[in-house]
Amino acid sequence: MSTFPVTRLRRLRRTGALRAFARETHLDLDQFVMPLFAGPDTKANAELPALGRFSVDDLVRETESLVAAGVTAVILFGIPPEKDEVASGAYDDDGIVQQALRALRPRFPELVLMTDVCLCEYTSHGHCGVLKEGAAGSLHGDEVDNDETLDLLARTAVSHVEAGADVVAPSDMMDGRVGAIRDALPHTPIVAYSAKYASAFYGPFREAAESAPAFGDRRGYQMDPANVREALRECEQDVAEGADVLMVKPALPYLDVIRAVRERFDVPLAAYNVSGEYAMVKAAARGGWMDERAAALESLTAIRRAGADIVISYWTKELASWL
Repeated sequence: MSTFPVTRLRRLRRTGALRAFARETHLDLDQFVMPLFAGPDTKANAELPALGRFSVDDLVRETESLVAAGVTAVILFGIPPEKDEVASGAYDDDGIVQQALRALRPRFPELVLMTDVCLCEYTSHGHCGVLKEGAAGSLHGDEVDNDETLDLLARTAVSHVEAGADVVAPSDMMDGRVGAIRDALPHTPIVAYSAKYASAFYGPFREAAESAPAFGDRRGYQMDPANVREALRECEQDVAEGADVLMVKPALPYLDVIRAVRERFDVPLAAYNVSGEYAMVKAAARGGWMDERAAALESLTAIRRAGADIVISYWTKELASWL
């Protein structure tokens, strides 16, 4: 039975100070990670500024501004000058991410340097692993050789750590890749893209990273958007193989998955507020249909409220000024 009028929940909503007093979920810059794209040259993105790419020198300058604003962690993606069938630029000691790490590490000793570990930006065909011999290019990524890819992913992760990375984050969705990386790096934190879905929300990222598949799609290794129990199995496997942090990607269409993972596992949980989520709000704001700041803060609060401890977001730099 209602306890009104004794209970009046509006009492704590009357002023901003009272609302803050009763607020259950808070945003703190320490919870956020800024994605950065390193490439052979700088290429601005006027409509989606956080999806621009930087030469190594310009990346250092951009990182200086982020650190000055209070950002404490970044995740690096690389766009190599050349690509090949075996993604050699991913694990080359002089690869673009390795160059960026060596430039950033001594300059920003307290900054958490996380790297995305995947082959899609480095393969000529744009898939996240090497292809099976004689692969004809199926529609669903079945031609990607899971087990042959594991060694290259581990080599990539090792090269990143040797260049200065604090944390590696495998995003390829090959079975067994966390275990392969853990065997090679027993002391390095691994943030596993554990529940990474075959989503339509990655489009702006793939354009920025020049990583769209040349044929087919990634449904043969990324998760079916209809599944949540499978996501829990992926997370369970990654924890067993040595993951320190689990991740759900994308974030906003998968808040139920974030909540399910949070309730099942006690390890830290990350969520990736992906490029399509960012781009939709940016586009709506440009059209005058939405207040970008209010929509972004509401979105990020929802991700945290669902259970994410860490949020990778293209709004991180702007969030620094908003908070």
